[in-house]
Amino acid sequence: MRSRRLTRTLAVLTLAASGPLGCREKLAPSSVQTAPLAYVSEEESGDVVVVDLARAEILARVAVGERPRGLRLSADGKAVYVATAKGVAVVDIATRKLVRMLPAGADPESLAVSPDGKTLFVSSDKTAELTAVDVASGTVRGTAHVGRSPDGVTMRADGKVVLVASREENEVTVVDASTLTVLVRVPTGARPRSIVFAKDGQTLFVMNEAAATVTVLDARTYAPLATIPVHEDSPMPSGPRPMGGALSPDGTKLYVSCGRGGSIAVVDVASRKQTRSIDGAGDRVWGIAASPDGTHVYTANGVSHDVSIVNVVTGNVDTRVFVGGSPWDVVLR
Repeated sequence: MRSRRLTRTLAVLTLAASGPLGCREKLAPSSVQTAPLAYVSEEESGDVVVVDLARAEILARVAVGERPRGLRLSADGKAVYVATAKGVAVVDIATRKLVRMLPAGADPESLAVSPDGKTLFVSSDKTAELTAVDVASGTVRGTAHVGRSPDGVTMRADGKVVLVASREENEVTVVDASTLTVLVRVPTGARPRSIVFAKDGQTLFVMNEAAATVTVLDARTYAPLATIPVHEDSPMPSGPRPMGGALSPDGTKLYVSCGRGGSIAVVDVASRKQTRSIDGAGDRVWGIAASPDGTHVYTANGVSHDVSIVNVVTGNVDTRVFVGGSPWDVVLR
């Protein structure tokens, strides 16, 4: 794929002149009809920023406290959970207000929600723990010791197992969701950041930042199945740094945000190979989400202070919405 360095440069210049609410660019009619809202954690301001993706506009900023990072929707879709330095903030989607703060161990990083919506599982960076939080009572149910610097947290679809990527240990820790017992520690590539299950639940993918790879594991035995090298068509000096992952709605593609590499790697799930790279997505492309109709992905870009709206059909960045500060994660509703 040809380089998009010129596109990147023009986008940044547009952002600089766009003002506090960010740049706007008219999207195709199909995008306007189907685009959801994005909820973006912004570390520096302590806000969750609500973005209208169809109009590329900021709708609201919700103050949630110090250093918001990982985001998850509640099981009923009525709230957004946000891992902050002081606990998990609960943002009501209807009112766009902070309604609760749940305890969640020291320095929460990321989280997962049980399928029944009753329990949150939160990685605590400072203490190398996974904390289970009862949502109804707002109390800590218990903890499990996982690898140092735990990051991404993911639950198996049946709700029986929680997986945590530990970036200093180069492993994924598998924890029994009921007893909080560590079942197995699975080696990965260097500095794993996030974990995504395939749609059929048979395999899982681990994004390895320092190794520039994706590790493929059997979802039941955790045996290694493949290692996928991640590359960029227009290499940046830092190289690709796989961070987040999002499946296409049909489950055939895995979109991988490549951190300071500034790109999105597209992986074919069936062949377990990267098929292309979408360059110029932003600076420090981290959180990533796929649109329900499969036409776009959206990324939170920490260093360029924006959210990218990326057309995966054309391979182009439609526009970038300036939100300021340091965007970290993004979820859709």
